[in-house]
Amino acid sequence: ICNKKERPIKVLQFGEGNFLRAFVEWIIQGMNDAGVFNGNVAVVQPMPFGRIKELGEQDGLYTLYLEGLQNGKTIKQHQVIDVLGDYINPFTQYNEYLEYAKSEDLQFIISNTTEAGIALDPTDLDLTVTPKSYPGKLLAFLKARYEHFSGDYEKGLFIIPCELIDYNGAELKRVLIELAKIHNMDEKFIDWMVNANKYYNTLVDRIVPGYPRNQIKEIEAELGYTDNNIVKGEIFHLWVIEGDPSIQEVFDPRKAGLNVVFTNNIKPYKERKVKILNGSHTAMVPVSYLYGIDTVRETIEDELMGQYVKLFVHKEVVPTIKLPKEEMQFFADSVLERYGNPFVRHELMSIALNSTTKYVTRILPTVLDFYKETNKIPTIAAFSFAALCVFYKGDRNGTPINLQDNPEYLDMWKNLWANVDGSQESIVNFVENLLA
Repeated sequence: ICNKKERPIKVLQFGEGNFLRAFVEWIIQGMNDAGVFNGNVAVVQPMPFGRIKELGEQDGLYTLYLEGLQNGKTIKQHQVIDVLGDYINPFTQYNEYLEYAKSEDLQFIISNTTEAGIALDPTDLDLTVTPKSYPGKLLAFLKARYEHFSGDYEKGLFIIPCELIDYNGAELKRVLIELAKIHNMDEKFIDWMVNANKYYNTLVDRIVPGYPRNQIKEIEAELGYTDNNIVKGEIFHLWVIEGDPSIQEVFDPRKAGLNVVFTNNIKPYKERKVKILNGSHTAMVPVSYLYGIDTVRETIEDELMGQYVKLFVHKEVVPTIKLPKEEMQFFADSVLERYGNPFVRHELMSIALNSTTKYVTRILPTVLDFYKETNKIPTIAAFSFAALCVFYKGDRNGTPINLQDNPEYLDMWKNLWANVDGSQESIVNFVENLLA
């Protein structure tokens, strides 16, 4: 099915999950196919369990399906990804893992080890065996590289984490420094680790449903072969990278026509995603669910609810974000188009998890910024908040709602509703106590 090409391994990637295979590997594939990169990936399994064995059994080849709406048209396409060049389980192949530190070809470290992956583990004290944490593994790797190349500043790497935490590159660097100091490592090494290597903050955006378990028989019949590593993703993709611009000389997916943004300020892009994508999700959930709708797609396709979501995004959110109008318009329209993706069933109740905190982080900043600009409360955001209050009453037309939130918040809502007797005064007290 594929004549796999031998290329130098330029990327060491921590993580072998669905997202990286449907996003980073796909981007590298696109650059290779366009003739602007010529590099493969060595995948490192960050945990004792994972997919390294399965990937190796297929020689690193797997099929990626991309499905969704693009400019109003339904797109469904698939391709074989062939950029995986090596597969390492450091828990059984620690020496092979550290051997890559000596590579002249290696230029990049990319990771997605979940939000909990970039965290300090002060018990990671023995680098002669496989460290437990991702920062521990990376510290051991960088130390081996520093020693092999005698501290040569030209042998530093571009370090690009994709974990979904704020300022992920800066946080990874901070944890590495702290862990190196716990190990009482030489100041010259720490200086090399900090200054010879370049750390990038990133924002990644693509919905990846993963392995199509419910459709696998039809898909394999269509393909004509068995693939245990098939992964599905949506058409839309965005990668925002903040940091030293020198990376663009050796890694620039834009040359392959890919939606990658290099910037010296990631904040407005993060704000855009949280306020528009995540914010409109949280704004629609209580209203649409109480209205009798169960999914995001049904919400956007409903005449009334579709208008509700579009007005929230364009009239209340977009004016609060300081980015060029054309960029904002494109992103907002692409988000609304993604909501109509016929290949993704996104349940409102899955978004409803922890909605108390989500309103504070995703919508309240829009309310405050809108008020600061106009001296008015945004009406749709306010209505969404009112609906959220009713949602946490726990009843949908006589059917109990399976509320899922932190126990202290569930107790708070329960106590607030217990003091409502239907009078205007009790409602005012409810709102004042909640807002306080």
